[in-house]
Amino acid sequence: MSVDLNQTIIPFHLGIIMDGNGRWAQHRTLPRVAGHQAGVQAVKRTIEACAELGIQVLTLYTFSTENWCRPLEEVEFLMRLAEEYTLHETPDLQRNGVRLQLMGRREGLPTSLVEVLDKAASHTKDNSRLILNLAFNYGGRAEIVDAMKAIITEHQKGNLDVSEIDETTFSHYLYCPDLLDVDLIMRTGGEWRLSNFLLWRAANAVFWSMPVLWPDFRKEHLLEAIGIYTKQIRGGNDNA
Repeated sequence: MSVDLNQTIIPFHLGIIMDGNGRWAQHRTLPRVAGHQAGVQAVKRTIEACAELGIQVLTLYTFSTENWCRPLEEVEFLMRLAEEYTLHETPDLQRNGVRLQLMGRREGLPTSLVEVLDKAASHTKDNSRLILNLAFNYGGRAEIVDAMKAIITEHQKGNLDVSEIDETTFSHYLYCPDLLDVDLIMRTGGEWRLSNFLLWRAANAVFWSMPVLWPDFRKEHLLEAIGIYTKQIRGGNDNA
């Protein structure tokens, strides 16, 4: 799909459901972990492409609250992979002006992983070219529940009156509260489901699914999704 960048509306906040690592490995008679390893390379390519295109925020659905149901060996591998990725890539993120943030529940994650993520977030906190949110141990419903718990706690302390609670107030209690709503949610692997991703922030988002498996994802696929986003924003009329 050819996309004219001069006629393209670049989304401010892009969310990606990175689906298909397991199927990618299965098609090659490889273990599932090989698909996850290949998926890391797609992450690197996508971060570079987003920075080049001027996308300001990239949220990657890295590990959902439902992923704990996977086999223990796979879960442990994903934890190690996330830690290794963060350790190895933080210098590049820093050089390329990328700010890393953890979006999700810390409880249940390995202490070493949280420490590495926090250190990377601290080192990159002043970067402004691209914000990279790793939605790790993340679930859209869990985020809303945690926000409600925090609001109730503030109310019980006398710091928040019920009459003050509106959509804007509620959003301040979400993970990474300074983030704007997501503009485009893109899913690889061909499924047409949100899978509990960014439920509150997706109220006005464009959603697009494509059959390419995540390890095969390239800049051209990103441009395809942005082209669809542009058409939707313009009401399906490129000349609008």
